[in-house]
Amino acid sequence: MANAIDTKIIGKLADVLNKNNLSELEYEDETCRIKIKGLVCATTVAPVAVSNAPQVQTPSNVVIPANVSKEDAYVADGYSNNAGTVKSPIVGVVYLSPDPTKPDYVGVGDTVKEGDIVCLIEAMKTFNPVKAHRTGTVTKILVESGDPVEYGESLLVIE
Repeated sequence: MANAIDTKIIGKLADVLNKNNLSELEYEDETCRIKIKGLVCATTVAPVAVSNAPQVQTPSNVVIPANVSKEDAYVADGYSNNAGTVKSPIVGVVYLSPDPTKPDYVGVGDTVKEGDIVCLIEAMKTFNPVKAHRTGTVTKILVESGDPVEYGESLLVIE
């Protein structure tokens, strides 16, 4: 029978991976072996002009080619490092409402209090609530229900 893996170890390994800008980290002891791969993401994006390609214009006037991921575009626009950005605490699928027939937990313009549930992330058939880390107004929702999300990915912004 397989031994249960302590999820705290996985969280700590993910923190080490992100804090040290590593792309991959491996941990092994006598009971288990864990390999974590992170996203390699640039923290700045230089303006790029691509002829005959659709482009996205961000408020900071940085031109980003259409083949750049949505998350990279938010990094270029400053949301990733914004103190008001709520980030995914785990890898999974994000849901903005408790049930498809219910309204979203929050919408743009809604006021939230620290500790309010703003979305759910489903991982391994478990729905994990994501709570507001501060009181304020929701100014951006950066994901859609059903989107897969990575650890540390920006979900929404509370100003």
